[in-house]
Amino acid sequence: MKLTAEQLRSFDEEGYVFFPNCFSEEEVALLRTEGEAILQQDRQEVWREKTGAPRTAFAAHTFNEVFRLMAHHPRLVEPLRQYFGEEVYVHQFKLNAKAAFEGDVWQWHQDYGTWARDDGMPEPRAMNIAIFLDEVYPINGPLMLIPKTHKQGVFAAGHDKLTTSYPLWTLDKETVTRLAEEAAPKGGVGIVAPTGKPGSVLMFHGNLVHASPPNITPYPRKIVYLTLCAVSNHITKFTRPEWIAHRDFTPIVPVADDALLAYARAHRIAAE
Repeated sequence: MKLTAEQLRSFDEEGYVFFPNCFSEEEVALLRTEGEAILQQDRQEVWREKTGAPRTAFAAHTFNEVFRLMAHHPRLVEPLRQYFGEEVYVHQFKLNAKAAFEGDVWQWHQDYGTWARDDGMPEPRAMNIAIFLDEVYPINGPLMLIPKTHKQGVFAAGHDKLTTSYPLWTLDKETVTRLAEEAAPKGGVGIVAPTGKPGSVLMFHGNLVHASPPNITPYPRKIVYLTLCAVSNHITKFTRPEWIAHRDFTPIVPVADDALLAYARAHRIAAE
């Protein structure tokens, strides 16, 4: 999959691009089944809310074949190779869950702020790819973005270790208010929340300011976040565990486009 000229222009201007229905129902069903099983596991890579509900599963591509295939999928890898003009590697892999009624907030932040401060990533030549495993509604804790904020560099941030179970470099209310006002079209608001069916994909710049509210609805919201980084831009500090910030800078070799379908069908036949 290649980005069109219009998609490249939109990404450069807004800081994100959205692809509805990027993965089929059969592919998503496989990913969701595997993801739900991983979130129930008791292992160091699976972090939980203060209530005990699953929050994040890191590095699933290193111990689960389905997510390894997804992390090497050409629909995700090729656009970033195109955009960066070089090979990419997996910097981080997260399965974020907003459990029904228990999914907690992700505060306003920039991901590159963390990658730079904690991991020593030289430049924001890394990008997040969000793959919806459940339907994302306006009501069940959608990801919220402030368009165009990727053009303003890295903002000052505080290291919040108290709000949730996951420490995060967060922006203050005054900064977020100013950025939202600057991004607002005439008569509108300066925050967008992409929603869509399972299988939709959102790619957004590492410096784009974003957050997500709690989920107080009966509808769970699981999203896989695959962070791919240009190989020449690999991290230089190793302060976080390897399963959070990866140290294998080997360029990704994409799998076949039908790899997930082939896996699903092969294992269905085997089970029968």
